[in-house]
Amino acid sequence: MEPKTLIILAIFCLTITTTYGGPTTGYIKKSCATVTYPALCEQSLSPYAKTIQTSPSQLARTALSVSLNQSQTTQAYLNKLKSFKGLKPRERAAIGDCLDEVSDSLDRVSKSIQELKTCDRVKGQDFIFHMSNVQTWVSSALTDENTCMDGFGGRVMEGRIKTSVRTHITSVAHVTSNALALVNNLAQKH
Repeated sequence: MEPKTLIILAIFCLTITTTYGGPTTGYIKKSCATVTYPALCEQSLSPYAKTIQTSPSQLARTALSVSLNQSQTTQAYLNKLKSFKGLKPRERAAIGDCLDEVSDSLDRVSKSIQELKTCDRVKGQDFIFHMSNVQTWVSSALTDENTCMDGFGGRVMEGRIKTSVRTHITSVAHVTSNALALVNNLAQKH
């Protein structure tokens, strides 16, 4: 083959691999097909394909880490938002309540990541016990995130603040929902 043809062939192969992913992104795509938000799952986990490889445990742990990072970003946003001048007292109170819920969620997801590491080292009833803790904590974290919006109920709370908070909370809730589905898939494989 001519050198020019080899270069074109190499670029073509690289393009195919980059566009359609290698075997590890294929694993992520297949795993994400089972969650509620598959496109978000793929988008948020594909950057970690080399770390995940084809490990269901690493996939679940990474999904929890993505949820944790998103929660931390949302917590920082809410802290900044709470200090805005011009907020109505009810908005400030709702943001404060939401901040408490996000903090609880952060704590539960963080515990879940540590507990999932324990699951990698145990079997049988010990695995079931630790995995049950993970499932309970992630489910509770998801409830906390959804509860956050309760303080923004009613027409009087409609507006930019509510919309902005909802956008952030929805983002966290979606990645946490995906993480829970991947944790549940891992539990079923044992």
